[in-house]
Amino acid sequence: MIQVKKSYLGLTLGAVACVLLAVGAYFWVNGIMDSLFAYRSPLHNRPPAPGQPLGDPLTRRVVWVLVDALREDTALQPGVMPFLDELRQRGAWATMHSRPPSYSAPSYSVLFTGAWPDVSDGPALNLEYEEIPTWTQDDLASAVHRAGLKTAISAYNWFERLIPQSSVSAAYYTAGEDHAADRAVVDAALPWLQGGEYQFVFVHLDQVDYAGHYEGGPQDPRWDAAARRADDLLREIAAHLDLSQDTLLVCSDHGQIDQGGHGGQDPVVLVEPFLLVGAGVRPGNYGDVDMVDVAPTLATLLGSNLPASSQGHVLTQMLDLDQARQAALDAALEAQQRQMVSLYQAAIGRQVAVEPGEDTVAAYQLALESARSARLASERVPRAALALVLVLIPATAIVWKRGRDTAWLLGGAVLYLILFNLRYAVLDGRTYSLSSVASADELLVYCAITALVALIAAWLVSSLGVKAFRRGPRQASEVVLGLTLLTAYLLLLPVLWSYVLNGVRVTWTLPEMTSMFLAFISLIQILVVAVIGLALTGLTALIARFATAKGQNSDR
Repeated sequence: MIQVKKSYLGLTLGAVACVLLAVGAYFWVNGIMDSLFAYRSPLHNRPPAPGQPLGDPLTRRVVWVLVDALREDTALQPGVMPFLDELRQRGAWATMHSRPPSYSAPSYSVLFTGAWPDVSDGPALNLEYEEIPTWTQDDLASAVHRAGLKTAISAYNWFERLIPQSSVSAAYYTAGEDHAADRAVVDAALPWLQGGEYQFVFVHLDQVDYAGHYEGGPQDPRWDAAARRADDLLREIAAHLDLSQDTLLVCSDHGQIDQGGHGGQDPVVLVEPFLLVGAGVRPGNYGDVDMVDVAPTLATLLGSNLPASSQGHVLTQMLDLDQARQAALDAALEAQQRQMVSLYQAAIGRQVAVEPGEDTVAAYQLALESARSARLASERVPRAALALVLVLIPATAIVWKRGRDTAWLLGGAVLYLILFNLRYAVLDGRTYSLSSVASADELLVYCAITALVALIAAWLVSSLGVKAFRRGPRQASEVVLGLTLLTAYLLLLPVLWSYVLNGVRVTWTLPEMTSMFLAFISLIQILVVAVIGLALTGLTALIARFATAKGQNSDR
């Protein structure tokens, strides 16, 4: 009796390990997403206080047109956006760079606060309308309102939730995203431009993003058609401006991958067009700017305070500033950066001295980044030690049990990875980023089906290779459990990489996006592999029992 129990010990432990892997993967994958949705900036409860206004505006008014999802390569095509090309010849233009996550809500937050997504305290992901929080950090609309200027917003209704509405003098919001919605947005804004009552007017055009999500993406002709219609609306808006007195900003919040979609770290979604034209602007091609530069630059044009949490530069090279305004700006930047960086360092519990330099913003942001890196390093060292142990123990067992069976099972696990990623990246052209995720449910179903097919193929190949079906039910079951655990082990490697870099959950800073996404889809696969692996273990035992019984009958 004791011998029977011992003979099934390995099988029992393997089955328990599969259950634990499935349960652990389920809670871990949900923990990652829940904590990412719930992320708040270290400055959430201690926002920097706004400073004093800079002085008189450099322009009669600023009109800001945000063309949602407009890729830079599309914006640079005269045949697609001829009016934007005309404006480019008269204005200051540049390539704008952003950071992930490249969803709209975090990008809107960066544009208005001048702070990167981990600091701005805007949503890290797109949320349902009712769940979108109002910005806790100082924003451009609030700064302009405090300066005694009137603000007008015509946009998608997420801005109604994000912008403190006490700072908005006039508004029109829509739940629509297509051409008809853009027409209504522009129609609402035109009277504000004709009357001249508002000094800051924000107009948000969404149909290019709509074409990317619902009409085939940037490679579909409907994308260029949407961009051309947006260009026509831009022309209509500009017709009501006197660019000798008014200033127009045209930019985007993110790009889209070729298949349509955004949200991740793909290079094409992190590059946007930037064009500033009109009063107070020096025309020319200025190379590269950052998305965080938009809010402090517009604040300077309007004479308001610099948004208090801003991490960006004022693009002074593009602006007509006299010595007095430049001196006032330098003093305001130093005070704003000193307060912001001091509060951030206190919030994360790391202090790094600021090294003086000619570039005030760069010096303070280097100190901020150094403090952030110091805390990350202190957290990553113990996580790396634990991850190394978790990698080496199974690897040692694999080497110790090396043999023909182990080689076939390891080959089956590798075959699983090849098949899954062949469909994912090659056949379906998906990216290893949030940009390819249409929804959480879609990703779960896709990964589950792909993992199921890949695991069944790996099971058949490895089982036939070791002749598992000719063995007894217990030995055959152990073979399949071995394949399941080896596959889960290989899938666990990117999870441990993400664990070292980001921890188990998102806490005080946003994760490194590539490792987080790989961990996310790997955890989904581990869950599926563990569950399906147990089912295949039982199936293999039945097949082996039938095969061995048939073989015994033929021997008689």
